[in-house]
Parts: sequence; C-alpha cells; structure tokens
Amino acid sequence: MAEKTKEFLESYWKENLTYIVILLSIWFIVSYLFGIILADQLDNIKVFGFPLGFWFANQGSEIIFVILIAVYVKLMNNLDVKYDVDEK
Repeated sequence: MAEKTKEFLESYWKENLTYIVILLSIWFIVSYLFGIILADQLDNIKVFGFPLGFWFANQGSEIIFVILIAVYVKLMNNLDVKYDVDEK
C-alpha cells in the first residue's frame, strides 16, 4: 500500500510540475522575450495603433499573466478531481 501511495503522489506531483513548467515558459516568452528582447522587432506590428512590442511591455505581459493564473487554477482543479484529492 505504501508503494502505491508513493507512486500516486509522484505521478500527481510530476503532472503538476509539467503544468508549472509549461505556464512559466509561456510567461517568460511573453514578458521577457516579447516585452524586452524582441520589443524593437515587434514594434513594426501595430495593434489598435500601438506598437506590439510596446503593448507587450506595458499591458500584454500583465494580461497574459492573469490569464495564466486562471488557466493554472482550472488545470489544478481538473488534476485534483483526476487524482481524487479535490475538495468535495
């Protein structure tokens, strides 16, 4: 029984870490690459009259961050149900 519990916890944690790595990678790409490194190149693209690099640096990264938080909450709720550790 103890071995099954250990495997259960390891698989739950592994799936959780996968979600975290993917979402943090998206956050890094949006905030650091698009907002800082590639901002000059993205400024050639206009969104509602504003340069895209400017938008990512000033508003886009915050909006994406809030969306990523909501996605993480949804993913974790689904994961909790899958592993039967949700709050019922």
